[in-house]
Amino acid sequence: MIIFSVNQDKKLMKMLIKQVLFSGFIFLCVNTLPAQTRIEGLHYIDKTPVSVEIEGDKIISITSVERLTDGSKAVYIAPGLIDIQINGFMGVDFADPELNKEDIIKAIEALWEHGITTFLPTLITAGHEQLLRSFRIFARALEDSVISQTIPGLHLEGPYISPEPGYRGAHLEKYIRRPDWDEFQEFQKASNQHIKLITLAPEIEGAIPFIQRCAETGVVVSLGHHNGNSKIIKSATYAGARLSTHMGNGCANEINRHNNPLWPQLSNESLCISIIADGFHLNSDEIRCFYMIKGAERTILVSDALDLAGLEPGEYIRGERKVILTPDVVKFPAENVLAGAASPVSKGVINIMRFTGCSIGDAIRMASSNPARLLGLNYLGELKPGNRADIILFTPGEKDMEIKKTYVAGKLVYESKRQE
Repeated sequence: MIIFSVNQDKKLMKMLIKQVLFSGFIFLCVNTLPAQTRIEGLHYIDKTPVSVEIEGDKIISITSVERLTDGSKAVYIAPGLIDIQINGFMGVDFADPELNKEDIIKAIEALWEHGITTFLPTLITAGHEQLLRSFRIFARALEDSVISQTIPGLHLEGPYISPEPGYRGAHLEKYIRRPDWDEFQEFQKASNQHIKLITLAPEIEGAIPFIQRCAETGVVVSLGHHNGNSKIIKSATYAGARLSTHMGNGCANEINRHNNPLWPQLSNESLCISIIADGFHLNSDEIRCFYMIKGAERTILVSDALDLAGLEPGEYIRGERKVILTPDVVKFPAENVLAGAASPVSKGVINIMRFTGCSIGDAIRMASSNPARLLGLNYLGELKPGNRADIILFTPGEKDMEIKKTYVAGKLVYESKRQE
């Protein structure tokens, strides 16, 4: 008896079967071909019923079908959501000095329930040693394949931002400093080169050459928590800046109606914008205006959620801050500013459709395709053959997406237990 294994080669399988038929040997064939899965739903772009075939961790085909097998349910199928700015979730603070792998997996699993299959943990302004410690924690955690599948990198928001009240938001002034390339390289080394996105203020001393060096090394630069004027913002984009972080936030409560950092960012075609569409960081008119200017092509939805998202409302101490969690948002009373969001990016998908009248396809584009393109994750963000099978099945709810199933790399990682 001869034992052999066939792996991912159907032609070889057929050839070996023929050899069995014309030989005197007995063959035991161990078939290790990757399992195939079919998922049906209404395509998020045109609402037509489709069947998506998965083999291993990839989409291998998308086929139109006459009707869904379960024709009674109008369930949409779309790529998993991608959140490039999230500080924590369900009690897990990504800046916690005691953070461990189990905590990160807990947050990942909680986010899967909301359709988020990829995200960048975001670390904000802090002391040098504290940031180094956080980056080392993530460098170790990202050696785990489950974690690295969902977390392709990290977002550093600060510490190179404006120290001015309002513009600095909830970032503590004592830790804000000028861009320091040597320090940033220490952070990159500690993170094992996992910093993929950095938010900074372009008007502070040394920012423009720092932006250029980041861009040259493949780090995406976003402008945020700043008071840059039109000339400075143009210089920043020439140096390589590509995004504006949570547009309309990280800004003083009172600004000059003509000369402020909003107009030059909105008018600059080189910049995409990210927005927090929870309905509280920006009102519906602001969101509608930003969308009309930048469109679905240059808008990215983010949550900016804190670890308090999903917890009971009340007063909390986070780091050196006393914050108040409401059912809708996290406030930082000491600076009279918002400290972060209390809901996942999936809620923004529903809100931007409600506020702007955009299609489901465009809303998903802003929460999946656009962030994937920004970060160079060409294997994510779209339903197409060859892409990794990060897929969600959902129905649009009144306040949030109702996620039915979440797949990551072809594996079912979440299924709603809710009875229809």
